[in-house]
Amino acid sequence: MLGKTALMASSTADATEAAEKLRESFDWCPMEEAERVVALGGDGFMLQVLHSMLANERIIPVFGLNRGTVGFLMNIWKDSLQNFPRRLDKAKHLTVIPLSMTARTMDGETFTYPAINEVSLLRETRQTAKLEVSVNGRVRIPELVADGVLVATPAGSTAYNLSANGPILPLGSPLLALTPISPFRPRRWKGAILQDSSEISIKVLEPAKRPVSVVADQKEIRDICEINIRKDSRRSLTLMFDPEHSLDDRIAMEQFVV
Repeated sequence: MLGKTALMASSTADATEAAEKLRESFDWCPMEEAERVVALGGDGFMLQVLHSMLANERIIPVFGLNRGTVGFLMNIWKDSLQNFPRRLDKAKHLTVIPLSMTARTMDGETFTYPAINEVSLLRETRQTAKLEVSVNGRVRIPELVADGVLVATPAGSTAYNLSANGPILPLGSPLLALTPISPFRPRRWKGAILQDSSEISIKVLEPAKRPVSVVADQKEIRDICEINIRKDSRRSLTLMFDPEHSLDDRIAMEQFVV
């Protein structure tokens, strides 16, 4: 018996096929009645599920099963479903705290969105972006000339942040990664590791001439002037993992991949 468990699946063929097997094997309850949810898909679908919970303000633990490509946030799919209820009951629970990003555009509009992996600023045209970077109200870099900059959580530190040569942060550590994207000046600045209690503000210099967009996970806002990023401790998320396949172990092992 699965108890009050809901099932969600992406629209891919592999996820649809897996969902059919699970629906034939077990009884599921509606999402609004569930105490936990099984998500079938890839990392992108997992982020969609988590963001829908944040939007609906009803957050329950999520056990992901990889029917996508990378599946870093997911557990391994096994065709044998005999021990599946036991897997759920023995799963390790890990807490992930999202960021809250508030952006102001050149038109004066203000938008606030959560980010589970990272908030990234990117140039919109061939010209490099010029950005002023402040931490806790103090200007740390008066002018960063780069393709952009990003702020990553520990859960997101092995995603875009790692591709931009940012540091891998242990899951559960009270840290954020502030990482430049293809920096030109200052030439020697490789980024910073900050306490997750920090408030990070980034102002776009010459926004009309050098337009910049911001992306909070999968949500993009164009032509921004300034953003503010802080941890959103009020809305923590819970991911479930097989004890032998936990996310914190995988993040730690990424540091030894050659």
